[in-house]
Amino acid sequence: MNADELATLTSDPIQLLGMSFYLDPLTSARAKEYGLNVYEFYGLGRAGTLGDVDTPAVYDAFTFFDQSTIDFLWTRAKSKADPVTTASDHLLAAFAFADRTFGGIDLTVLANFASAARKVVDAQPSGVCPLVDGYKKFSAPADPVHAAYLGTIFLRELRGGVHIHAVNDVGLTPLDACYLQGPDVFTMHGYRADEAPEVTKELEGKKVQAEELTAAAMEKCFDVLSDVEREALAAGTRAMLDALQNPVPVTR
Repeated sequence: MNADELATLTSDPIQLLGMSFYLDPLTSARAKEYGLNVYEFYGLGRAGTLGDVDTPAVYDAFTFFDQSTIDFLWTRAKSKADPVTTASDHLLAAFAFADRTFGGIDLTVLANFASAARKVVDAQPSGVCPLVDGYKKFSAPADPVHAAYLGTIFLRELRGGVHIHAVNDVGLTPLDACYLQGPDVFTMHGYRADEAPEVTKELEGKKVQAEELTAAAMEKCFDVLSDVEREALAAGTRAMLDALQNPVPVTR
């Protein structure tokens, strides 16, 4: 499998896998332990990997969210819980989700996926994606189930980071890019219906260009892998995606 094929194969599955724990009922229950709702837990947990930073840093890292939503997810949520502590526990929520889901997958498949994913992100220079840099501050899990799921989070954040660069490079605004991703995504990210842009051929063309640049950037990221490592990343992606539909708890 070449890097281009891998970039295509992993694009949507990694997006889904890496976010699947965000609104899980047990993640929501864990959020309540902090006096947070699940959305605040997401905001503090994900952005808290950056540290206790100012709001503009979070807005830049998230990019496609309306400013008022970042104020809710981060600025006001910080009055309820420490973001650095919350980030650590948000990652534990991710690992708990993995334990409830990926118990039917061969540990070798997960370990090989995790190793390949880590090789990809470790090859990236600091600053390409602040959220990747943030997650890299955590110790690499020895448990292959946890390591593999962290790998999906890494790859999701990496693709998001290079997509931000691509959107900027083609001259799309975050609002336009978010709307062209889908009206439901537009609403979910905090924008109002009356803010929807007029969709022109020029705008659609820029969106296509941004997606092409993103795919090319991910292809370059996957160039660091051998053929065997690319196959391992593909196999792990397929196995974890299947497990979302048929979750099996881990037994230890």
